[in-house]
Amino acid sequence: MSGNTLLLLPVILPFIAGIIIGFMKNEKQRNRMVFVTLAVELALVAYFMMAEGTLTVWHMTNRLSIAYHIDGIAKFFACVITIIWFLAAIFSMEYMKHEHKPARFFMYYVMSLSALVSLCFSANMMTMYLSYEFMTLLTFPLVIHTQEPQAVRAGMKYLGYSIFGAGLGLFGFFFLNTYCITTTFEPGGTLNFALVAGNEMLLLFVFFLMAVGFGCKAGMFPLHAWLPTAHPVAPSPASAVLSGIITKGGVICIIRVTFYLFGADFIRGSWAQTALLSLTLITIFMGSMLAYKEKILKKRLAYSTVSQVSYVLFGLMLLTPVGFAGALLQVAFHAMAKNILFLSAGAIIYKKGTTLVNQLRGIGKEMPIVMWCFTIASLSLVGIPPTGGFISKWFLAQGALSSSLGTFAVVGVAILMVSALLTAGYLLSIVTNGFFPGNDFNYESLEKKEPNYLMTIPLVILSVAVVLLGIFPASLETFIISISGVIF
Repeated sequence: MSGNTLLLLPVILPFIAGIIIGFMKNEKQRNRMVFVTLAVELALVAYFMMAEGTLTVWHMTNRLSIAYHIDGIAKFFACVITIIWFLAAIFSMEYMKHEHKPARFFMYYVMSLSALVSLCFSANMMTMYLSYEFMTLLTFPLVIHTQEPQAVRAGMKYLGYSIFGAGLGLFGFFFLNTYCITTTFEPGGTLNFALVAGNEMLLLFVFFLMAVGFGCKAGMFPLHAWLPTAHPVAPSPASAVLSGIITKGGVICIIRVTFYLFGADFIRGSWAQTALLSLTLITIFMGSMLAYKEKILKKRLAYSTVSQVSYVLFGLMLLTPVGFAGALLQVAFHAMAKNILFLSAGAIIYKKGTTLVNQLRGIGKEMPIVMWCFTIASLSLVGIPPTGGFISKWFLAQGALSSSLGTFAVVGVAILMVSALLTAGYLLSIVTNGFFPGNDFNYESLEKKEPNYLMTIPLVILSVAVVLLGIFPASLETFIISISGVIF
């Protein structure tokens, strides 16, 4: 082991703490342990936001190793993930009171953060691949937590799709180990062009398969079907982080493969870029249409994730600095907004047992704080200022129009606009019926059902962040543009 050994601490701490949490029977002690563990994890990530470091844990061969490194991408994703994971855990402390086996839930919930941080800090393809697989295995119990037949079926579907997608990534890893100078991540890529010469079409095909494989976790067509099946059956806090955070695991891998192994210059202008852009736009439109038609609240939100995460992939596949910046902004604002929406849905289920959209008339009168947070998140996903979602979608549109894709860019922006209108249709209709149920509604049947502070505080914090970062985005933009500058 060589390098900054402190880098291993945020990777192993949640794993060890999670095992201990799983054996704690006292609810208060368990919740305290969860809170302290995630607070310390947050402090460690904050420390590494100000530091740089590299750690090689183990050499398998002279080209394969387990190693960690802190760069801009690692800092960005680790920060977003740990903050939201911490807030969702606070919400869970109240929510899991009406679920069985909360100790098991918190055990895998905390352990999953270990795999996510390992994924963020990965310095090479091998570490990233192993972290990605562990992320799938540790989040699988969250999907099947209720152990009802449909949850088990959804979990098996999640596992099957995820392993198949990771298999495509592993297939590409074999080729990268041959055609790259090193599989350690380097901005601009590490292809050995002396070996690549004459094999360009093969390598582009390998890249396409890897992007589709890792795109499975991000919910990209054609490997998207697990997402609307798995998210609705999991407990709502798990649905929130699966939708808002775990999907970003696929995004991290696509960023590393695209910009740190193959390199944007190798892909730009190729059939692989065109094909992947087409898949992202198909996914954006398809997800929005399916969400618009869906009657089950959590499933509607899951289809929304299929659409919204592909905004990120669209920005990445533009292969431009502005498009890349828009993609990372969308990562942050989608993660916040989607966690608000799923946690709000969880609060509604917890207090009222309501799961269908048509049962939400007047909900804004009964749960005003929850529904105001739901409204802010909805406005952000639509892309209405002054919420953060407007900033990310502005950068994505500018990235498309400033690219050299011609008609394709215009079509892309048009689909983004149509998707925004559909998003307004399937989210703002809930808000309107929630606050303005109509004259024929029985107002006397309403009663205050606002959840307690453990549920409302995380919702309020995330909602305030969505607005404040939408009004004052300069610091976040500067940080993301600095990452983009290193890559391009």
